[in-house]
Amino acid sequence: MKRFLLTFLIFVNLININLFGQNSNVENRIIKIDYNKESGKLNTMFKECIGAGRANEGLRADWQQQLAMTKKECDFKYIRMHGLLSDDMAVYREDSKGNPEYNYQYIDALYDFILSIKMKPFVELGFMPSALASGKETIFWWKGNVTPPKDYKKWEDLIRNLTQHFKERYGDEEVKTWYFEVWNEPNLTPGFWTGTQAEYFKLYEYAARGIKSVNPAYKVGGPATAGAAWVPETIEFCIKNNVPLDFISTHTYGVKQGFLDEFGTTGTVLNKDESSISGDVINSRQQISNSAKPKLELHYTEWSSSYTPADPVHDSYHSAAYILQKLKQIGNAANSMSYWVFTDIFEEAGPRFTPFHGGFGLLNTQGIKKPAYFSYSFLNKLGETELQNKDTSSWGTKNSKGDVQLLFWDFTNTHPGDSMNNQTYYIKDLPSKPKGSIKIEVDGLQKGNYTLEIYKVGYKTNDAYADYLAMGKPSQLTKQQVETIKRKNDGALIASEKVRIDATGTLKKDIKINENDVFLLNLVRQ
Repeated sequence: MKRFLLTFLIFVNLININLFGQNSNVENRIIKIDYNKESGKLNTMFKECIGAGRANEGLRADWQQQLAMTKKECDFKYIRMHGLLSDDMAVYREDSKGNPEYNYQYIDALYDFILSIKMKPFVELGFMPSALASGKETIFWWKGNVTPPKDYKKWEDLIRNLTQHFKERYGDEEVKTWYFEVWNEPNLTPGFWTGTQAEYFKLYEYAARGIKSVNPAYKVGGPATAGAAWVPETIEFCIKNNVPLDFISTHTYGVKQGFLDEFGTTGTVLNKDESSISGDVINSRQQISNSAKPKLELHYTEWSSSYTPADPVHDSYHSAAYILQKLKQIGNAANSMSYWVFTDIFEEAGPRFTPFHGGFGLLNTQGIKKPAYFSYSFLNKLGETELQNKDTSSWGTKNSKGDVQLLFWDFTNTHPGDSMNNQTYYIKDLPSKPKGSIKIEVDGLQKGNYTLEIYKVGYKTNDAYADYLAMGKPSQLTKQQVETIKRKNDGALIASEKVRIDATGTLKKDIKINENDVFLLNLVRQ
């Protein structure tokens, strides 16, 4: 028995090293790739979808400008947001006789823009229009109604009519590529849903039947839960009741204690467990594989280091390496990982009063790029073919031009643990410690001249929050201050050098790295 236990523990440790290793012994870290040794097409689940706060915010000019830039530089395919059916989108009302009246002019303006920049909506169906709601309970500053419908048939009719409108406006072939997700985090009661699980499943069933009545090929799914909950139950319900289900969606965040803290007053602690985030995703995939619908797509329609828009970890340079580490650990387990969210133009707790306040966004309200933004812009610079690579904190790729890309990082969770909240720790100046050098070796290259381009994000490099701290944390930024911070944090090359590859076909390079540094090397053939 003891020998079995020892063997089991060794096996578990090996799994942890392979899946979740942080390459802590950087002094001996070698990243070796070969141009001719491919592992297949690069999995780009990381840029399938991105989140945004609520639909009405998408009517703002600055929101649209920021999304257009983010699309261009990060190339997200879909965007998901709350509040499509809330009263500020003017979708539903009833006449004096109780007959429904529908209006989609605001939705049209938003979706027309999204499609114009070559993105697609990941349609979240929520919250309840007040004229259709059974109660008055709401969530957030903008008062999204979280009660079940007073009439489920009218709910189904609304969803059918909206779906038919999409079909008529955008065409069958376009809408077939969309995803329809029913509600948001119904397991957080009374926060996002005042009903029971059974009532959510009823809401889902009526919505799904409304969508499928327009076109059976349209994709519908859920349960959009917090904390990776209700996955087996949703599948079981849909099979038992012959309800359509095309994908599973759920959420996960990387902090301990609670799930909903819109004002950030509780205090959060970044989880020290190396399998946080990734462990949930891998488990959800396993639950699907073990179910009667083992081929269902899995979409994590929200994820981030923290679930509150008042957590300075979102502004910190630590987030860049954190994001990459989690995405690498997840691998092929999810079809998409939708980071929550792309911009701090986000009003769940009301309009924010300072330019850096721990908001979820990759960009702050003024469109300043945070370190987290560069995780995605660097990922988008990778080539379409992945190269074989044993290092657990890097990607090696090549593109059709013959260029080679190597994205690598050090992820070190420096948070002191339960003794201190994120809200106290990440507002400090946190210099990164040296972690030695990484030996880079790229083999199989053709002889000739190349340019080696080097990009970086880390402490005081593409680290807008550090510049904000150096300015004394002004409560408002002048136009000049915004331009200064943007200019210093634009993701430009930090170095470029000419390289001659000889007959050996090998490039060798030593890179000094600090805690939570992220590097992108792009070897461009001349």
